[in-house]
Amino acid sequence: MSTDRLSALLAEHADLEKQLADPAIHADQALARRVGRRYAELNGIAAAAKELEQAREDLAAAQELATEDEAFAAEAAELTERIPVIEEKLSELLLPRDPNDAKDVIIEIKGGEGGEEAALFAGDLLRMYLRYAEKHGWVAEVIDSEQTDLGGYKDVSVAVKTKGVPDEGRGVWSRMKYEGGVHRVQRVPATESQGRIHTSAAGVLVLPEAEEVDVEINQSDLRIDVYRSGGPGGQSVNTTDSAVRITHIPTGVVVSCQNEKSQLQNKESAMRVLRARLLLHAQEQAAAEASDQRKAQVRTMDRSERIRTYNFPQNRISDHRIGFTAYNLDLVLNGELDGVLDALSTADREARIAGEELGRK
Repeated sequence: MSTDRLSALLAEHADLEKQLADPAIHADQALARRVGRRYAELNGIAAAAKELEQAREDLAAAQELATEDEAFAAEAAELTERIPVIEEKLSELLLPRDPNDAKDVIIEIKGGEGGEEAALFAGDLLRMYLRYAEKHGWVAEVIDSEQTDLGGYKDVSVAVKTKGVPDEGRGVWSRMKYEGGVHRVQRVPATESQGRIHTSAAGVLVLPEAEEVDVEINQSDLRIDVYRSGGPGGQSVNTTDSAVRITHIPTGVVVSCQNEKSQLQNKESAMRVLRARLLLHAQEQAAAEASDQRKAQVRTMDRSERIRTYNFPQNRISDHRIGFTAYNLDLVLNGELDGVLDALSTADREARIAGEELGRK
């Protein structure tokens, strides 16, 4: 356990507490939200450090009085066993964390190989994430979508956020970041007349939602085009040029939104997605120059990596990154994702601990 790092984080926690106690900070809601999230992220460390300090003081007092009263000897023995547990917990909390863990997310789902069946599967993934968000009390908002004639999705973007400040800085990203990649489905499609099992896929990209202060966008770097939005089968959704396409010229990132009837609302939605993509772009560039450990974390966001298979005939879900298999696919698609996400989170934590141990040698 790094005492210097702990001291620095406790000092930061105390400073953030003072900032939040100052009424002036709440005049800037964005700043107050960022400070509040960082404060919540450090709460667990501050609480564990305080618990450890108290336990050590109690142990010293119990040992001093143990010669006079056997009850204190028993208390000293209990504290001697308890302190290493608290120390281990604190050491784990001090591991370097993903800087995006407190953030909300934008999830993009695209139908891949498999035509209409892939689009229907993209719709299944969307419903799974919406139900999972509902179970956790998160707020989910579809900000753009392109549906097919059968009700599937060629492309859909949904913003998911917590209500208020997440506990210990564990926001939506801390759970949903593991969902990025290629999701493969094996089942008999609704369009299959002879009962044959088909394999198709959908791509999922999870973006940490960026605030305006996270990404600086020069308006002169943007090309904004407006056009008439359309629906399934080419049918017109409205008769005005309300759809918006924004191109970030330096990076070539293109974002379009057409869900809203207002051009202004579509532009605001497109800017949200653009900021998130540019934040991810900048972080991936930084990761390419960082340690292997950080590169491994970024791999969870790679759409080109096949991460999971959903096998309907066997009611089986398999996550290929950690060898996880369960036979409750029906429940998972109904939003019961915690089993697989807990397994991924545990594997990630163990990898970070292993990386920390290697760094000490």
